[in-house]
Amino acid sequence: MRPDTGAAPVTVNPPERFALAARAPGAVRALYAARRTWYRLRYRRLTLGAGVQIRGRIRLRRGVRVTIGDRCRINKHVRFAGTGQITVGPDTLLNDSWIGCWSTVTVGARCLLSDCQIVDNDFHHVDPARRHDPPDASTRAPIRIGDNVWIGSNALVLKGVSIAADSVVGAACVVRTDVPARCVVIGNPQQVVKRFDV
Repeated sequence: MRPDTGAAPVTVNPPERFALAARAPGAVRALYAARRTWYRLRYRRLTLGAGVQIRGRIRLRRGVRVTIGDRCRINKHVRFAGTGQITVGPDTLLNDSWIGCWSTVTVGARCLLSDCQIVDNDFHHVDPARRHDPPDASTRAPIRIGDNVWIGSNALVLKGVSIAADSVVGAACVVRTDVPARCVVIGNPQQVVKRFDV
């Protein structure tokens, strides 16, 4: 137990926290720089912004193109698959996430993505007569996730969905339709259980 020094606790706002991470000890910064270099050489379709912290592993499959913004943090095993374009905004945390993209998936700045699944493709047609036909443009639609969105553990975000800024997707939630700004959704089907403006 630490002795009480009488000093007031220091609170750090999110933008300041990211600035503190940029001033990490030299050995840690060098390790992150080496990992960025290694992944850039391994995956030519991967673009990493300045100060990206790769604490876990990244895997790209099937020709997907991925752009990860400045100061993002990659924890555990983050996987990207598909033939589309994924763009992740700055200061976002990806923690054991899986993103499948056959069109486009856009993730905003300062988001928190846990071990969730985001997929813009149904892989099969819903129509029984076409169920075994190969997927085509009708089975996929872009996904857009706004700034400062938190997606909880085991959540599933389906094709064509837009999640507006400052919202929270609860654990194990299935997001099938657009989520408005500044709210919390849970369940399957999703339902709004809290609004931050109220």
